[in-house]
Amino acid sequence: MRITLKDIAKALNLSASSVSKALNDSHEISQETKKLVKDYAEKHHFRINKIAQTLKTGKTYSIGVILFNISNNFVAQMLDGIQVVSEQAKYDIIIMQSRNNELLEKKAIEVLRNRGVDGLLISPINHQSSETELRALQENGIPVVLIDRIFHNLHTHKVGVNNFEGAYRATKHLVDQGKKRLMHITGKDLGITEERLNGFKAALATANIPFHPDLLLACDYTEGSQVEIEIKRKIVQLLDAGQKPDAIFCATDDITSRTLGVLAELNIAVPTEIALIGFSNTPYAHALNPALSAVVQPAFEMGKLGFQKLIELVNKKHQEVAFETIALDTELHIRKSSL
Repeated sequence: MRITLKDIAKALNLSASSVSKALNDSHEISQETKKLVKDYAEKHHFRINKIAQTLKTGKTYSIGVILFNISNNFVAQMLDGIQVVSEQAKYDIIIMQSRNNELLEKKAIEVLRNRGVDGLLISPINHQSSETELRALQENGIPVVLIDRIFHNLHTHKVGVNNFEGAYRATKHLVDQGKKRLMHITGKDLGITEERLNGFKAALATANIPFHPDLLLACDYTEGSQVEIEIKRKIVQLLDAGQKPDAIFCATDDITSRTLGVLAELNIAVPTEIALIGFSNTPYAHALNPALSAVVQPAFEMGKLGFQKLIELVNKKHQEVAFETIALDTELHIRKSSL
């Protein structure tokens, strides 16, 4: 038989209000009483009635999260950070993927809005993707926070990394190794790539190395695209034209991994023929052959901080808020692939 909040109150000789506050970690209730209530609730398999709670508070205690690909190492680490804070805040999270497709992104926003989420945490595809839909959420009292891909027109909290500085340092490292023909492989129309390209160009300019447009590849990430084939085709084209790069800087986790695989398939020795470095949060970078040099993002911290900022907005829905754009520092991990 399923017990109710009133059953717990009667069994422990407490008011229903005190039991409710104890289960929700209210500061008004002592730690001793909280433990007593929670232990009894757990022993008797008590579960909060979400529907009743929503009717009483006007909240669903659920947050929507839209990311581009949950199989990505970087995204998985962000989700770990998001989940830690969501559990502490006692919010459920509903995760959806855009797969770098704006139609899917718009559909995900609509689905989550219809589910009645209290807020949305999103890594938008580019600087203006789904702008109308996101503004409509805000206008209807549903807070939105941007994470990772923060170069978007929406006025809100934004939590990402210093993409320019991370790219600059990685490129400078290649230059310091004596590399002169540096290739950059990036993603087309993604919300993080422009600043990384700017950092790449700035490092070249500092070293008085000209930027060659023929050594730039912007991979298409729309549905049906074949990124690995694009990378292979471009590198073979450069080889056939006698324009082989001596180093490659990759702008994303996915591109970095795919490029390393393409170079192995083409029997190009890394780093003796072509050095390689890129943004990558793979936990196996040290175990690859060769060990991968990488710009590592604080993905876990980004997820935590983004969710915290969103919960602040949910709790201050009708108050004036000074929005922040937070750019966390990256780390440059130098390994064999770029030495």
